[in-house]
Amino acid sequence: MLPIIDPHQHLWDLKRFRLPWTDGNDKLTKNFLIPEYMQAIKGTGIVKALYMEVGMALDQQVAEAEWLIDLCENQDTITKAGVIAGQPFEEKFTAYVDRFSKSSCIKGVRHLLQIPESPKGMCLEKGYQKGVQHAGNRGLRFDICIRPTELSDAIQLVRACPDTQFILDHCGNADPAAFGDAAKYDREPQHTEYQWKGNIEGLAKQPNLICKISGIIARVAPNAWSAEDLAPIVNHCLDSFGPDRVIFASDWPVCTLGAPLKAWVKALREIVAERPEVEQRQLFSGNAQKVYELEA
Repeated sequence: MLPIIDPHQHLWDLKRFRLPWTDGNDKLTKNFLIPEYMQAIKGTGIVKALYMEVGMALDQQVAEAEWLIDLCENQDTITKAGVIAGQPFEEKFTAYVDRFSKSSCIKGVRHLLQIPESPKGMCLEKGYQKGVQHAGNRGLRFDICIRPTELSDAIQLVRACPDTQFILDHCGNADPAAFGDAAKYDREPQHTEYQWKGNIEGLAKQPNLICKISGIIARVAPNAWSAEDLAPIVNHCLDSFGPDRVIFASDWPVCTLGAPLKAWVKALREIVAERPEVEQRQLFSGNAQKVYELEA
């Protein structure tokens, strides 16, 4: 079994932090910490993880970053580093980046563009792009998590910040309902297959962007999906970005909205089984090791 690095591990303690977006969600309104993660990854081959910010209340983002550093520096844990939240359009973002970029535990910043609080076109504003450029100048990567119908905006953002390393989260938030048997789903697809494929190809032309193969498992029809439902999305991303610019990620525990983490790993291994082993190693660990500059 090929070893795996997971660069999209969510952890939260609801006694310590507030996650407004989980309110009312029975599956996610509970604590998810290292013991739960270690249980979830049994049998997957995951040997190392990077924490990903979890959409905490804005006034707790500094505390989240400090908690992450403490987790990585002072505990014997599978979590080796992580990505913190940030608001690139705020004046204080520069000082925030300057402070936390000094820590070797902080590898990047993410601002959620797909939430209702982020209006369409936000990432096209000059102030926003200036903040992202500053993060890149300080050696931090920037995760793009954006609505799939706005991927053309992401292309413009990446072009405007050529010195920043970008990571596209969740295959551009592709919706499996747009591929194959739409009758499985109790909702309309969030985008068309043609629209998404064209934008992914446009994003793949940007040399300072890589793609996380993640997130899509959370949108499947629970108990009515197979690897074949996800294969068109995975294969299009792999073929568009190439073997050197794709990385597996779990999105745990959000992935459990569709299936357990172990099922996601099994499905992805099945989808890529016919690809050369060297490409599989790059997808599951090699590219993440390089992009995040992790110790071997």
